[in-house]
Amino acid sequence: MAAGPGALAFRQLRDVAAAQEALIERLLRRERGGAGRAEQHEVLARRLAKEEEEHGKTKMLLVKESEKLQFALGEIEVLSKQLERERRVFEKTLASVKSKALKESTKKDKLISKCNEIEHHILKQEDILNGKENEIKALQHFITRQKQVLKSQTLLQSRQRIGPLKTGLMKQTFILRVFVWNLVQGKSARQP
Repeated sequence: MAAGPGALAFRQLRDVAAAQEALIERLLRRERGGAGRAEQHEVLARRLAKEEEEHGKTKMLLVKESEKLQFALGEIEVLSKQLERERRVFEKTLASVKSKALKESTKKDKLISKCNEIEHHILKQEDILNGKENEIKALQHFITRQKQVLKSQTLLQSRQRIGPLKTGLMKQTFILRVFVWNLVQGKSARQP
C-alpha cells in the first residue's frame, strides 16, 4: 500500500491490535498462574472491552481515512490527466510560436539582407551619379571657356571682316553720293 494517511492509520490500527493481543496474553498467563480472582478478571474484562471499543473507533477512523485517501487519489488522477492535457496543448502552442518566430526571423534576415544590397546599390549609383555630375560640371566649364574663346574669335573675325566691308561700304556710299550729286547737278544744269 502507498505511504500516506491511510497507510499510517493502518499501521496504527495494527499496532493497537498487537498491543491488545499482548495484553490479553499477559492477562491469561496471570490467570493461569494461579491467582484466579474474579475481581482481576472483571478489571481485565473492562480493559478488554475498552480496548475493543478503541479498536472499533480506530477501525472506523481507518475506514474514513481510506475513503479520504481514495477520494484524494481520484482527484490526483483527474488533475494529473488535466495537467497532461494542458502540458500537451502548451507544448503544441509553444512549438507553433517557435516555428512562427523562426519564420519571422528568417524573413527579417532576408529583408535586412535585401535592404543592405539595395543600400550598396544606391551608394554605387550615387558614386556614379557624383562622377557624372563632376564630368558635367567640367564639360560646362569647358563649354563656357570655349564659348568665350569662340566669342572672342568670332568678334575678332567679325571685326576683321567688317573692316574691309566698312571701307568698301564707305567707298560705295561716297561714290553713290557723288553720283547722286552729279545727277542732281546735271538735272539742274539741263533745266533752264
